[in-house]
Amino acid sequence: MITVRRSEERGSGHFDWLNSRHTFSFGSYYDTRFMGFSALRVINDDEVVPGAGFPTHGHSDMEIISYVLEGEIAHRDSEGNIARLPAGEFQLMSAGRGITHSEFNASVTAPLKFLQIWIQPNVYGQTPGYQQKDFGENKGLTLVISPDGEAGSLTIKQDARLYQLLLEGKESVELPVASERRAYIHVIEGELHLGNHRLQPGDGVAIEDEKDVLTLMANNSAVKALVFDLP
Repeated sequence: MITVRRSEERGSGHFDWLNSRHTFSFGSYYDTRFMGFSALRVINDDEVVPGAGFPTHGHSDMEIISYVLEGEIAHRDSEGNIARLPAGEFQLMSAGRGITHSEFNASVTAPLKFLQIWIQPNVYGQTPGYQQKDFGENKGLTLVISPDGEAGSLTIKQDARLYQLLLEGKESVELPVASERRAYIHVIEGELHLGNHRLQPGDGVAIEDEKDVLTLMANNSAVKALVFDLP
């Protein structure tokens, strides 16, 4: 079964310093039809004005991923991590038994755009952790996050994998989805075709109970997307 979630159907949050679109229920946006998908709980498409950001706040037992699309994040947390996260880099913060952190736009002149993603862990009360890495611009599917750190990927506390997908022109890749697994795709740039479905930036698609190999194809444009392999 393939279920498309269109960009314009997402929830939203608007503040003086933040514009955000929510794929799943978050904050003041609540829809019982969209509470998450498998272990994937949050995909927020955030734009932060210059010099502003998320002040210090806490989390526990959540795997929190940030992927910077434009600008740079200034990160600080209670474990002593102080870092800059430029465009193209992935950050994975394992909240574990408890962590506080802040995420600010490092620039006072340019906006910050990034995806904030939450995945529920399969173990609880663990030591908090922080990881950060740029996985380059290789075409096709690049493994970014896995449960065992395979191929230099960031290590997540869940039986889940995250891939960066980059395509150009009419390039395509095959996406096998095992019958007992689920997949979710979030399009960032370009037009991506999945069978008869035409996906635009901000669109998402949930995939479950599919036995055939699926083909992801660019439509004469550069495509950037995230592909989640989920339990």
